Amino acid sequence: MARSDRLFCLLQALRTLPSPVTAARLAEETGVSLRSLYRDIDSLRAAGAVIDGERGFGYRLTEDIALPPQTFTRLEIEALVLGLAEVQHMGEPDLAAAAGAVLSKITATLPNRLQRQALHAASQVYRFERRNPPVTDVSLLREACWQERAVVIAYVDADQQRTDRKILPLAIVYLERMLVLLAWCCLRQDYRKFRVDRIVDVTMTEESFRPRRVPMLRDFVAYLNAGAPETSKMTLSGQ
Repeated sequence: MARSDRLFCLLQALRTLPSPVTAARLAEETGVSLRSLYRDIDSLRAAGAVIDGERGFGYRLTEDIALPPQTFTRLEIEALVLGLAEVQHMGEPDLAAAAGAVLSKITATLPNRLQRQALHAASQVYRFERRNPPVTDVSLLREACWQERAVVIAYVDADQQRTDRKILPLAIVYLERMLVLLAWCCLRQDYRKFRVDRIVDVTMTEESFRPRRVPMLRDFVAYLNAGAPETSKMTLSGQ
């Protein structure tokens, strides 16, 4: 296989395989040795691809050098507009503002014909009742997930009993009526779901649990899906 074809194959594997994907899995997918695989990743990075990760952890493609926004099809534009509009109805001001900014950036890069399709999409979102903005600083929980750092929360349960506990935040799940934080509870030494509206205080610590968040999240989701009906199984974003 020519080296250019091999690099394209590696780029495609990074796009499609669940991330972070190990070097061994990428080497198997592209048919090269680990040594060659590491050189190819360096070549893609030098060409402009932003690939997060390192040896022993796994790799994730965060910026693709080969997919400019203007390659969107009409149906892909409809999906983007619909998805971003849904985010704007979630009741979280930071995410709503980010969704509007993303749509503006995407629209600005499209040719005139596709700009009109984005501005006048056939698919629309409307909610009779919008979710109330969360009281807790969700941006801090999200940052803790990104940084893979433990947080200390004050949590009030259904019986109005307050507990202070350290947790490892894994993901924020947006349900129809509420937000739920999936986490590892250091107090209970087990996975737990916390209603965000019952978290009354959050403090981020300096304790890192990198790079365990993604595998822990996969384990938790697999546990939640065990025995659940097919129609209610949870799927991780990007998979």
